[in-house]
Amino acid sequence: MNERPANRLPIKTQIISPVSAAKIYDAVDKEIAAGRQAYVICSLIEENPDNEVKSVQAEYKRLKNSVFGHRSIGLLHGKMKPAEKDEVMQDFKNKKYDILVSTTVVEVGVDVPNATCILIENADRFGLAQLHQLRGRVGRSGYQSYCYLMMSGNSKPSERLREVEKSNDGFYLAEVDMQLRGPGEIYGRMQSGALNLQIATLADTKLIAQAQKAAKWFVESEDISRYAGLTDRVRYYQRLTTLN
Repeated sequence: MNERPANRLPIKTQIISPVSAAKIYDAVDKEIAAGRQAYVICSLIEENPDNEVKSVQAEYKRLKNSVFGHRSIGLLHGKMKPAEKDEVMQDFKNKKYDILVSTTVVEVGVDVPNATCILIENADRFGLAQLHQLRGRVGRSGYQSYCYLMMSGNSKPSERLREVEKSNDGFYLAEVDMQLRGPGEIYGRMQSGALNLQIATLADTKLIAQAQKAAKWFVESEDISRYAGLTDRVRYYQRLTTLN
């Protein structure tokens, strides 16, 4: 699919530094006042004294006791029992909670059309594809939706965050992600780094399709057993494809 469903508006995405947190909390609160709901995403479940990455448990307590003390807040993370997680998600969908503080367990398969805000804490610690998936938890209705990428500090945002901020196109972001980290090997174990294609890149979809068509024609019209070296290479890559 290369287009969004009808009546869906592009999600407005903004990179935020910690010094601007209060403004974002106000923006989220206004959305809730208008009847909408929000996610707050943290990467950790429990606090880790060795780093300053926010955890859902600490952030849940902080937001509940101070910033959003006047709102109902739910907590969701991967250590909860399946029945507990299902109950929390259903309660959020039924508008029992205004805000859901969660880890990335909501990254896929969660559909709450009334949720229009997602605040991703320590966004610079997430990968590009994961940020795009998390952003997809909002913008699932005709309401205007917002994604706030909260930095860990006040340093300059990475190119990865800048790309997420400027584009909602998943296909474009997948290509950018591949360019930034490298796609790794087609036949091998490396999942990042330089691609081991001799000519094309994975973005050359037309060239790859032509090569695939030509290879198929050759295999179907020629007896490749006549070419010993070629036969060995075909069998080699067939084994690797099966193993991968």
